[in-house]
Amino acid sequence: MKIFPASTLDQLEFNKVKSLLAGHCRTEFAVQKATQLRIHTQVHFIERALQQTHEFKSLLQTAQYFPNDFAKNIKRELKLLGIPGATLSAEQFIALKKLAENTQQVFRWFDDDHRQAYPALAQVIEGTYYEKAIKEMIEGVLDDGGEVRDSASTELAEIRMKLYRKRNEQRRLFDKIVSRLNKLGYLTDIEESFMNGRRVLAVFAEQKRLVKGVLHSESESRRTSFIEPEETTEINNEIFSLEYKEEKEITRILQELTKRLAVFSTLLNQYFILAGEFDFIRAKALLALDINGHYPMVKDKAHIHLVNACHPLLYLYNSRAGKSTIPLSLTLDAEKRILVISGPNAGGKTVTLKTVGLLQIMLQAGLLVSASPQSEFGIFKQLFIHMGDEQNLEFELSTYSSHLTNMKYFIENANGKTLFFIDELGSGSDPSLGGAFAEVIMEELAYKHALGIVTTHYLNLKVMVGRVKGIINGAMQFDEQKLAPLYKLLVGKPGSSYTFSIAERIGLPQKLISRARRLVDENHFTLDTLLNRTEQDLQQIDKEKDTLAKLLKENERLKHDMQMVINKELHRQQVEKLKYQNHLSEEKIHYLKDMERRLKALVIEWRKSEQKEDVIKMIHALLFKQKDKMVVEKNQKKLNEKYIEIGGTIQIGQKVKMKNNRSVGIVKEMRGKKAILQVGAVPITVNITDLVAIADKPVS
Repeated sequence: MKIFPASTLDQLEFNKVKSLLAGHCRTEFAVQKATQLRIHTQVHFIERALQQTHEFKSLLQTAQYFPNDFAKNIKRELKLLGIPGATLSAEQFIALKKLAENTQQVFRWFDDDHRQAYPALAQVIEGTYYEKAIKEMIEGVLDDGGEVRDSASTELAEIRMKLYRKRNEQRRLFDKIVSRLNKLGYLTDIEESFMNGRRVLAVFAEQKRLVKGVLHSESESRRTSFIEPEETTEINNEIFSLEYKEEKEITRILQELTKRLAVFSTLLNQYFILAGEFDFIRAKALLALDINGHYPMVKDKAHIHLVNACHPLLYLYNSRAGKSTIPLSLTLDAEKRILVISGPNAGGKTVTLKTVGLLQIMLQAGLLVSASPQSEFGIFKQLFIHMGDEQNLEFELSTYSSHLTNMKYFIENANGKTLFFIDELGSGSDPSLGGAFAEVIMEELAYKHALGIVTTHYLNLKVMVGRVKGIINGAMQFDEQKLAPLYKLLVGKPGSSYTFSIAERIGLPQKLISRARRLVDENHFTLDTLLNRTEQDLQQIDKEKDTLAKLLKENERLKHDMQMVINKELHRQQVEKLKYQNHLSEEKIHYLKDMERRLKALVIEWRKSEQKEDVIKMIHALLFKQKDKMVVEKNQKKLNEKYIEIGGTIQIGQKVKMKNNRSVGIVKEMRGKKAILQVGAVPITVNITDLVAIADKPVS
């Protein structure tokens, strides 16, 4: 990516992000990648880096273990391994073994399930393989403590056996000498020690001439002399010679092992890079968790669509301080190329500019960004920025001269793949002249189809919308009552500088403010006043919208609660219905069981009895009378649910029921002791004594 000027990354604070990233790295390899983080323009590389970070972030969020524990810097060991005739130490071989073991764990982790779940991470190990011979070679020579095994060579085994015997012989002989001299009182409390790799006696200085042997040293106080007894000199020489042979054989074995492993030097370098790559990806994932980073959509075109984006460093600072960060949302594309942000000083214009620039750089460097996953980022080939006072004393350039020099570079090099940011365009010169140049510069950048953000107080830049295609306005909202910025970007309208409002609120004399107003062009002042009022009206509308949204939310909650109550009541009724049905089913089961028992008894009776016709009559009576009884009981139950008996004298027009079959009718006519009833469509005559007066049961 082409960046101008050279200080761009510092001005957008990208170097601070790289420092945070490096702080999460455990390997020198990853630290170096973090500090030298490149900004790419190839969309496939960017998407792969983002996907890898996103997958590792999900591992961290779900507390899954990934075997990237190797963090030792073994560049020197790997370099020695590739040099003919070089010899690695036992400690260096153990480091290579740990690297091989870590790689083995990584390859085992990427089973079929993990390869499918984390395809981008699996790409890191593509093109390489795990070679078990590396670990086997080292383990065949060295034990876990880094000591060369006796079995490493036949000659080493023989030398160590001889050493074992000679040392035992030396120990027995030395113990005899110590015991004898102790009885004579020649030895100090120390009794013995080692000097120059040889076992010596600690003799009182006044007795040293009485002990035959070689004087190796004396204590600082000169009261103790360290003497090698002449009886052990020969055996000590033999031990020394064997130790030299052992050391020489160990060196030969390690040299041979180095030579054998040298064929895998390229593969081991790949293992080392793998460990560093996974550590680097892990560091990016940890940074994403710190800044609430997400994986947005990426498109290979000049395009920016931010949804709830935050400046990552500001978000991190506010999170640690327990504060919230106000997000911003904006879109820059082929139709809306240049956003002109206006508003009062210290209102967040520059922070907005830096947020967009820093997030774009982070994304093209393969870092997750502090914006909603619904955000969309394009790919830019150039990034230009002009921010703050850039006086150059070396070239005797003033602020405005430096400003124009940068603008000249912007105009000459901008194209449709350029993203630019200009803070306070046209400042540093006469307002009318500076505003004119600023307008021309913006027109040229729009003509070049570059995308960017410009902050300004110039009125002529605010009114370019509609006259120059691709330019849109934006304003940083301001609370006029509290004289406090709201740090909220409102796209689609210009903002007021609140010059006179701020002057009035801080108590500047009214006569000075009035004089200043008279000096300002009337149209200019009127427009600024309209912008002021419009912004305050929009803020009021936003507040009312928030209130309405809260009321709608509360209404939805109440509707939900009411539905819950209704559902609960319906559920209760359903449960009662099921209970009633189950109760009827249980009664029916009991009835059928009783009938079965009685029928079995009658069948047995039929087999035994000679009067079989009598038994058949009993069976017939049992079956049909029980059925009639059930029908009557069922009808009675229905009547009881609908009517109540009121008794009294039967009268014409009264609703009655018949006692024998529970039929219900209306009395149409009285004839002595009989009554004519209308039951359905049929009139019937019934004895009055067989009727009972009823009435509809009241609805509860």
